[in-house]
This record gives sequence, structure tokens and C-alpha cells, in this order.
Amino acid sequence: MNKLAPIVLFVYNRPKHTKLTVEALQKNKLAIESELFIYSDNAKNEDKKQKVNEVRKYIQTINGFKKITIIKREKNWGLANSIIDGVTKIINKNGKVIVLEDDLITSANFLRFMNKALDTYEKRNDVFSVTGFSFTYDFMRFDENYNEDVYMNIRPMSWSFATWGEQWDRVDWSMKNYKNFILDNKQIEKFNSGGTDLTSMLISQKRGMVDSWYVRWSNYAILNELYTVYPTVSFVNNIGHDNSGTHSKVDIKNIFNHNELNVMKNITLNGNVILDLRIVENFNKGFALKKKAKFKQSIKIFLERYFYND
Repeated sequence: MNKLAPIVLFVYNRPKHTKLTVEALQKNKLAIESELFIYSDNAKNEDKKQKVNEVRKYIQTINGFKKITIIKREKNWGLANSIIDGVTKIINKNGKVIVLEDDLITSANFLRFMNKALDTYEKRNDVFSVTGFSFTYDFMRFDENYNEDVYMNIRPMSWSFATWGEQWDRVDWSMKNYKNFILDNKQIEKFNSGGTDLTSMLISQKRGMVDSWYVRWSNYAILNELYTVYPTVSFVNNIGHDNSGTHSKVDIKNIFNHNELNVMKNITLNGNVILDLRIVENFNKGFALKKKAKFKQSIKIFLERYFYND
């Protein structure tokens, strides 16, 4: 295995979630050999201060890693700006990075998988990122003849990811292509092939209705046919679907929650794994809009083209 990737953890105002996330990460076999950077965003308002301070008090007690660096934001950056800035700084110094937020429980071999995947797929020009998360196995419904421990998907995953500087630095964070995108049905169709919720999310980002680095990241990857490598059995469980986070106001779905995580030590990574469209189809069912939401998306696109586009 090559030099281990640094871990970047973003925390805010959820002390219980943060503690569970860190405790799981500490149990990873490679934690003691890994450098950990923790970005703590400042409170958005007075109501958030107490919890932010609780988190900041806790992260000062963390040990079990090769080196720990804590970056406390003096003002509230918001999740998107904090992640873009933090990942960019760490990845520019190290060439690669593993990223977590404060509501992700990892298995003991998560870091082993992520580092091995970074080494395996680094030279693949079509691989944009890797993740330790996957939907539940029953939901994915892999073909009985599918024997790989990983699969590729056109949609990236934010619930743990790792990537390389060469890929991260290419992303259009300022959305310079937005005007061309919103006027082009083919680009919209291509983007929505990663999930029919995506274009609505991108419009909301453009209009300042959401604060999402992820949708801009996904837009670049999907339009440029860059893929993400997923494990067939998840190394990560997301515990944030309890209305405690900025983007967690959704119903808990069985397709997201894992009773048991992947603990495979010697997972086999096929360096030549290819995109299986049947797997993509199953995966995207978890992000499919219902008819009413699809209609609303069409209205949003119409308004963007003829009234709000800038």
C-alpha cells in the first residue's frame, strides 16, 4: 500500500453524532497510521453556539491517530464552502484525501478499503472518486452472476468519499457552464441519468435555496462521464437521518440503513471493473422523483430558461 491518504472530517453542532463518528473511525486498523484534519464550522446564530462549543470541546480530546490538526472557523462558512475550501487545501498538499462528515459510522476496515481503492484506481482516467458507502444489498439486487466486491456508478456519493487532486481541481464550483446546461435538453437528460432529483437540486443551488457542494461535484462528474467506485457491501452507515443536520430532513429509508457493515479485510478490487447499467438503474431508484416532483422540475427548467437565467 502506498502512503496513506489524510482523513478530513467536517463537524458542526452535533456532539453525539461527532463522538460516534470518531469512535468508529478510531477502531479502524489504519487510524493510528493516518493523519486526521478536523474542520469545525462556527455557529450560524446564537441558538447553535452551545452545541458548536460542545463539539469543539470534544474534538480537543481526540487521540488514536498519527497526527491530529484542528481548524476552527472563526465565522460560519456553511457546509459547502467549508468542504470545498478544506478539501482543496488538504488535497493540494497531499494529492489525495478521504473525507467524512460528522454522521457517518465506519467499519473497522473502512480506511483499509479506501486507501486500497485510491491506489488501485488512481491511474484510471474514468474514475472520479471512491466511496465506502452503498445502498443495502437487498435493494441493489445484484445479478446472481455478479461476483465483484465493488461496482461503478455514474453518480458520486458524499457519505464518505476519497479522490485525487487531479480530479477535485477540475470541478466547476462557480457553475460557469450553468447557462449552457439549462438550455440544453441533452445535458439535462444526461445529468438526470444519475438520478432524476439532480437538476432540481442544481437549480436550487443556483438560486441560493440550498448550500450544496455535492450537486456541483456530481454535475461535473456525470456530464464528463467520470465514475465512482462503490463497495457491494457498505463500509459506512449514515446516522444523520434524524433531522439533526442541515440536509437530513427526510424519512429514514431501509435502503440507507445497514444493520451490519462490511468488515472484509482482504476485499478484492478489480482494477478493470466496468460500468454495469443494470446496477446503475437499481441504484438510481433511491433518488427517483415521483410524477408531481418531475412536473415541478419541468416548471423550474422553464422558468430558468425564460425568466431567471443569468
